[in-house]
Amino acid sequence: MLKVLFLFLMASGLPVAIAMAGSSLIYILVSGDLPGFAVVHRMIGGIDSFPLLAVPFFILAGNLMNNAGITNRIYNFALALVGWLKGGLGHVNIVGSVIFAGMSGTAIADAAGLGTIEIKAMRDHGYSKEFAVGVTAASATLGPIIPPSLPFVIYAMMANVSVGALFLAGLMPGVLMAILMMITVAYFAHKNGWGGDVRFDGGRVIKALIELAVVAGWPLAVWGAVQAGLNPQLTVAVGLAVLLAADRFFSWQAVLPIMTPVLLIGGMTTGLFTPTEGAIAASAWALFLGLMWYRTMHWKMFIKVSLDTVETTATVMFIVAAASIFGWMLTATGVTTDIARWVLAFTNEAWVFLLLANLLMLFVGCFLEPTAAITILVPILLPIALKLGVDPIHFGLIMVLNLMIGLLHPPMGMVLFVLARVAKLSVERTTMAILPWLFPLLGSLILLTYVPQIGLWLPRTMGF
Repeated sequence: MLKVLFLFLMASGLPVAIAMAGSSLIYILVSGDLPGFAVVHRMIGGIDSFPLLAVPFFILAGNLMNNAGITNRIYNFALALVGWLKGGLGHVNIVGSVIFAGMSGTAIADAAGLGTIEIKAMRDHGYSKEFAVGVTAASATLGPIIPPSLPFVIYAMMANVSVGALFLAGLMPGVLMAILMMITVAYFAHKNGWGGDVRFDGGRVIKALIELAVVAGWPLAVWGAVQAGLNPQLTVAVGLAVLLAADRFFSWQAVLPIMTPVLLIGGMTTGLFTPTEGAIAASAWALFLGLMWYRTMHWKMFIKVSLDTVETTATVMFIVAAASIFGWMLTATGVTTDIARWVLAFTNEAWVFLLLANLLMLFVGCFLEPTAAITILVPILLPIALKLGVDPIHFGLIMVLNLMIGLLHPPMGMVLFVLARVAKLSVERTTMAILPWLFPLLGSLILLTYVPQIGLWLPRTMGF
């Protein structure tokens, strides 16, 4: 009865969160087994979680970076690094998304932020609108894979796994996806005879590589100082002071923005702060860059960004609260047990289950936004995955990637609609433009599904 009520409310056009909470309340009132206030009690209990405090701060950090002019710096840095390659702005699009993914944590922020700049630049350089939209959509999926990631935080809370481990697990898959996308750009460039979009400038390339070396070398230097016996907090503070002084002297383009994921992951893996505290640190860093360092943000803009963050956070939290009572009811009524029994009767092979789960998640991702899909699917699929020996970190990575791909297609693909609006292109033409980019995305999904070491190697190496 619970499943029928949920599907009926969904089909009637109600938002998924209201459908979940409403079907649970109706079921409780009709069955008479529990008082109606149990719904409210369970919903409040579902969001009374310390890890969920990271959600508003990661949203705030992404909004701050998106509204403080950081996107232009990232774009110019990527242009200097790879803009001279054949199909240059396609590569710039992907590299820019890799960097921006380390700050925004969501695919929609990437598409709306960098996408506006990238599509216009590609059109000005003669690329077709369809190609520009396709590569922007594909690269936007990197947002929730490369940490920080809002979907990873929600999954970690639902699955009771480490947020830090999930963040580390997303790094190597993110790099793999970026490489496959750049190979796709190279194929189109060779097929269409495209050249580079900026003149090769050895000085600019070397400066960009030096910036990357600084970002890579900074955490190693700090780690070495800590190993030598220096106080970790003092070492990080001194290291940041030196970095800021060097940035002012050398006028670097993107070192400080790129440092966001470095500070976040480094702080979590060394025990300097928890993932929740890391979200606060990321917001503070973004606020410092926008208000004080680059001075591209003013207080009026900050108030607007804060209000947008409150609105988005309220939406996410309501979905999580509604999903907590719905998931609890699914378990209490035996639905999850019945599904697990049916799947395990069908197959005891992990690879077959993962194939079926991928197909289901790809389908669900076309209809539900990621937060809602995660909160519904985790209670149903994760127990089966655990029984078949699938690592929950690996399964979370697969789930998030599936749902990101779902954002690119109708009827509910939010990235699809955002890019259609940005590019002033019809939804039908936008959908066709994205189709060729499913090959690198699905290729990445297959590799990550059946070669779990790609995602698990780094967290296992770091002791998670």
